[in-house]
Formats: sequence, structure tokens, C-alpha cells
Amino acid sequence: MDVTTIGKQIAALRKERGIKQEELAGFVGVTAQAVSKWENGGVPDTELIPKIADFFGISCDQLFGRSVSDYADLRMALAKKIFETPLEGERFEEAFECCWAIEKALYCHELHDDDVAEYRRTLGKKEQRYSSMLTDYGFTRMGIANRLSYFLIVPEIEDTETALFEGIDYPAFFKDMSDREFFNACVLLNKRDHRKAFTAGLLVKRLGVTQERAMEILQMMRKYHLIGVTSIEMDDETQEVYTFRPTPSFVAFLIFARELIDRPRNFSFYSEMRDKPYLQ
Repeated sequence: MDVTTIGKQIAALRKERGIKQEELAGFVGVTAQAVSKWENGGVPDTELIPKIADFFGISCDQLFGRSVSDYADLRMALAKKIFETPLEGERFEEAFECCWAIEKALYCHELHDDDVAEYRRTLGKKEQRYSSMLTDYGFTRMGIANRLSYFLIVPEIEDTETALFEGIDYPAFFKDMSDREFFNACVLLNKRDHRKAFTAGLLVKRLGVTQERAMEILQMMRKYHLIGVTSIEMDDETQEVYTFRPTPSFVAFLIFARELIDRPRNFSFYSEMRDKPYLQ
């Protein structure tokens, strides 16, 4: 390997990203003159190479101009990077950045080193932007910023009849969900601390329904296993106490129901190369 390659790589990366020699030097702990020497044919000390690679957010192999070939190791490195991100909120952000990279790769977009956080800053606080890749091999949908962030990737479903329809009564479900009081009760319970038990009186108080109607709503919720019930003997009476069992599927349901109602229009990337129907 030509050792001067590393100097050329450092110069190219630095100029591509608009970084001054002084910035790299300060991060690594050398002088700007040392950086200049590397870029003109010199070679950094061995112990500095990992730090230089960290500064640019690349591997040591890439710093030497070597392409990644062991993709199993790459996947493990990606998992390790997410796992070692310290705070849970930051960990999810890091995972979402990886989803953004996946989306761009599927789109065959030139892989610039941009990130979602930077992209969000270019948009208004309530502006929503999407990305979608639609092919006969599967599809993606991504809510990038700012109102809602999510990533969905669906490899092609070969048997949608079995996967989506078998044993499921969609009309009955949508009929129940179209009941405004039932829907409002679902929203109410998803907003509460699910560790707190409640009685039918909560629905009476918060939704303004009768006791009889509250009991009907709770029975509907039991049909979908959204709540558990315990009978407690109090003052010679049996009192039913309920616990709510939240599911992220309800939020996902709202996300995609909203997209059906208010069809996305603003896309950063959109590629429709699909000829197959979605339901096979």
C-alpha cells in the first residue's frame, strides 16, 4: 500500500467538508503544520490514526482508501455503535440516522455525509417531509421531519392473503374504531400513565358519557385485549377495576391512517418503480 494515500485521503476529506487544518489539528492534538505535512506526503504517527478516523466519522480502513468488504463486520459495528450510544434518547436518534442512510442507499442516492438532525434544521418546526422507495421487491416510507419521524421497510409480501387477511375481520374493527367515544377512550388511555388502574368512572368524568355507555366502551376494549379487569369486594359490593395495556401499534395505526386521510406531498426522495399491486 502506498503510505502517502492516507495524506491524500485526509486532504480530500477535509476539503470536501470545509474543515480547516487547525480544526483537525486541535482534535488530534498536533499542530496545523503537522497536518499540512501529512497532506503533502507525510504519514501520521500510528497512534493518531484511529483519532483521525474518528474525527471524520470513518473507519481506519477507509482512511487508507480501502473499501469495506466484510459486511458482516459492518453490521456488527453498526449494532455496536447504536448499543454504545449512552443515553436512550440519543440511541434512538442514532438508530434513526442509520435508517436515513439505509433509505438513501435503497434510493441509490449519492451518499453524502449529511444527517437528519442537520436536515431538520433547514425546515420549519411544523413542516413534514417524507421519503419513499416503491419497488416490486418491497417498499419504504419514512417520515423525516419535523412533525413526525418514523421509518418503515417492508420486503415484498409474497402471500398477502395469509399475511394480512386470514382470520381478521377488518370491517368490524373499523366499525368499532369509527365510534367516536370508543376512539376518544383509546386516545385518553394512551395519554395516561398505564401503571395507574381506573374504573368506569374515569370515562364518565373525562368523556362525558353515562355509566352504561362507559361499560359498553370497556367491553369493546376487552374484545381487543386493550384492558385487563379485576373484581374487588368493597363495602359489600363488587367493584371492577381496569388496567390499560398500551401498544405501539395504536400510534402506528394513527400515523398511517393520517397518511391515508392527508396524503403526503412533500418528499425529499421519491422513487416509484413498482408495477405489482400491493396486495397479491
